Amino acid sequence: MLRRWMSLQVDLGNFDSRGAVYNFALKMTFRAVLLAFLFNLAVLPLGYALGLMPLSLADAVKLSVAGSWLFGGAVSGALALLTGHVIRELSVSRAEFERLSRTDMLSGLLNRRAFNAALAETGPGASLAILDIDRFKAVNDGHGHCAGDEVIRSVAGILREVFEDEHLIARLGGEEFGVIIRGGGLAQRIGLVERARNLVEARVIRCDGAAIHTTISAGIAEFASDLRPESVYSAADCALYRAKAGGRNRVVHETEEGNCDRCDKPAAEASAAGMNPFIGEPVPVAG
Repeated sequence: MLRRWMSLQVDLGNFDSRGAVYNFALKMTFRAVLLAFLFNLAVLPLGYALGLMPLSLADAVKLSVAGSWLFGGAVSGALALLTGHVIRELSVSRAEFERLSRTDMLSGLLNRRAFNAALAETGPGASLAILDIDRFKAVNDGHGHCAGDEVIRSVAGILREVFEDEHLIARLGGEEFGVIIRGGGLAQRIGLVERARNLVEARVIRCDGAAIHTTISAGIAEFASDLRPESVYSAADCALYRAKAGGRNRVVHETEEGNCDRCDKPAAEASAAGMNPFIGEPVPVAG
């Protein structure tokens, strides 16, 4: 019963500040004092009945109050304060662990795990953009992997600059990124992706004295109430493939004409097998 009562008093989400810890300690102290005082009142009749109480009733009540505060209050207050700090540390650690488990360490963006969770919850009125750095292997081969890492960080920074906090940005793996663009009209959502492409093209990335120019290609698809998330992902991936095949440094929407036999068959087979093709590592796209 005591364990159950304590569990009702403690919610890790409420220990997000030191003030919350002190508030918890204060509440637990008052409750402990009240319980101690009620316990003393309950045993007073027994003490008088057994002749163990040499004090008058008034003095006994005063002693009970003082004892409740001095012993019950002080001890329980100290323990509650210590417990509150421990719980807060656990709460902060849990929140930090959850944040790290959803974050890509190189880019600082959300990772594929967080992206998949958001993708499954997104409905109509949003677009999915899959972006891929063009000829990324040539950057690694020509300038080294440190330069490749710097390019990824630079592109991630541009995506944060363009899409900000109202949209979800993730690094899907390697040189591929995903953005769930929420709200606005279709033209506005496509315009944001075009702006990101233009900024990447104009940005000069410097690493170890080398000036690196890079571009990105992007494919866009629309969420709809009658479409499964994997279907939206497959459509955006096919649009990205057409952007690559069309010369790179382009943004292609799913409604633009073009064939994508490379994507259609695997997506259909995965769907028939009850699998989600957007979960796991991204399908490699040629440069």
